[in-house]
Amino acid sequence: MRVWRRRNEPVRPAPDANSTTKEAIHLTSTLAPTTVKPTSKPTNIDEYVAAPAEPLASVVSLLRDTFDLGLPETSTELWHGHPVWLDDELPVAGFKAYPTFVTVLFWRGQAITDNSGKLNASGSAEMSEYKLRGVDDFDSDLFNGWLQQVRELEAA
Repeated sequence: MRVWRRRNEPVRPAPDANSTTKEAIHLTSTLAPTTVKPTSKPTNIDEYVAAPAEPLASVVSLLRDTFDLGLPETSTELWHGHPVWLDDELPVAGFKAYPTFVTVLFWRGQAITDNSGKLNASGSAEMSEYKLRGVDDFDSDLFNGWLQQVRELEAA
């Protein structure tokens, strides 16, 4: 049986089994208190892109530049906490950074012809995704082809 004691108090014997009197015991901790900093969520895309550590920082920067150039007729905003490119207020593409990878999202991605087999159906509707763990996973020709198809789908 473990016996708890107050700091600097000698160990007391365990109470008698027939005893009905109970005494409150105040425990103390010798551990130093810790302070947890609140995590602040990004309020704009610049903050979002600046948040990840390497190697994902390079990935999100590259994706932002690629989507900005590849989808020039769209607007950009944080949508449900991550960057999304919108055409007439409807999402068409975006990405979300996780601790070990970045997921690229195409809202009508299942309509994209993908001979590489790298786009994966995701969720309901027509969404597809692709995961990148570093810039080595980025293929500019592949992305440019996907973005060209996104532009064509939105123009139709």
